[in-house]
Amino acid sequence: MAEFLLKYADSKGEIRQQVAEAESEKELRDRMTQQGFLIYSIKARGELATRWAGNRKKVDLEKFLIFNQQFLTLIRAGLPILKSLDLLADRLTDPKLGKHVKAVRDEVKNGTLLSDAFARQKVFPPIYITSILAGEKSGALGEVIDRFIAYQKLVLAIRKKIMLSLLYPAVLVVLVTALIAFMITYVVPNFAQLYGSLNAQLPTVTLWLLAVGTTARNYVILGVLGVVAALVALKLWAGTETGGAAMEQVQRKLPVLGEIWTKYQVAQLSRVLSTLLMGGIPLVQALEAAGDSLGSRLMKGALESTRKLVREGQPLSSSLKNTGIFPGLAIDMIEVGESTGALPAMLTSVAEFFEEDVNTRMTAAMSLIEPAIMLFMGGFVAFVLVALYLPIFSLAERV
Repeated sequence: MAEFLLKYADSKGEIRQQVAEAESEKELRDRMTQQGFLIYSIKARGELATRWAGNRKKVDLEKFLIFNQQFLTLIRAGLPILKSLDLLADRLTDPKLGKHVKAVRDEVKNGTLLSDAFARQKVFPPIYITSILAGEKSGALGEVIDRFIAYQKLVLAIRKKIMLSLLYPAVLVVLVTALIAFMITYVVPNFAQLYGSLNAQLPTVTLWLLAVGTTARNYVILGVLGVVAALVALKLWAGTETGGAAMEQVQRKLPVLGEIWTKYQVAQLSRVLSTLLMGGIPLVQALEAAGDSLGSRLMKGALESTRKLVREGQPLSSSLKNTGIFPGLAIDMIEVGESTGALPAMLTSVAEFFEEDVNTRMTAAMSLIEPAIMLFMGGFVAFVLVALYLPIFSLAERV
């Protein structure tokens, strides 16, 4: 008999995991379903070894959004799921997505549930798989896909706004860095050769600048290799659980940008939770799926502790408050939503409020950062020019 890692929700809505033996995945699924459990995922033990490699590959979200729009149109037109997948699998322009959709189609053709077929590919967003599962259980697959499409459109739009806001400052930083490197490694050493041939007495600031330039020119290759190595090491360390959490703690404490990062994460979480709850997912299961959907290790840890408290009967608002991460306004709004029985709608309001706040603060921050970069560049160029040409003025006065 084969061993499977089983994740399911019991009659109380609690998420459980266990290793179970069965002749096949289908037999295990049928057995657990007959006992009244809601199956979340079933993975063969052999699949666990390749889980990390699979998780590194993700589908293009924009192309996946187009696929879901077409998929929803076919379903609403009355076509069966398998026929819809057949039509779309051979017509997708993205070969990577097409490969996975064909695999999903083959799984469904062999009797696998649609949500499990998507989950086995290990490239689709967890929120999508959970939404599909809810649609299968409630018989409202079209509605949950429609909600996911609306959610994904908003997420992509917000992400594009943020990227566009960061584009110009990023270009300025690159140009300033290139200018500084050029002046230090090329211009300054040439002046060092000139003043060396004149045997002139140089001001202290000029001597200091020439020493820096000469050293930088001699060790520029080692310096570049060192910076690259440091960046690679930092990236690898940030990819670990400890390093990633430490980096996020630093991000949270940055002036201005730390608050923007926190509010962006809160907006993302609120949007995901709202989408899942509207799709009929129980709160505990929605918190777990939301944690898997977020890229922040810090938020995942906070949601894990929140989920435990909610499972014990604590309100969502007080459970989130205990994490010490979420802003007070978000906690108050969620508390109002719980007391009025309109938690999904209130979570949507929280997401909209903080998304707008993030957009406003990003615009304000970028409007301050851009002049600061320009001032720094102008000040550095002025310092270098004064330090380099000051001895020339002294020599001219002596002549």
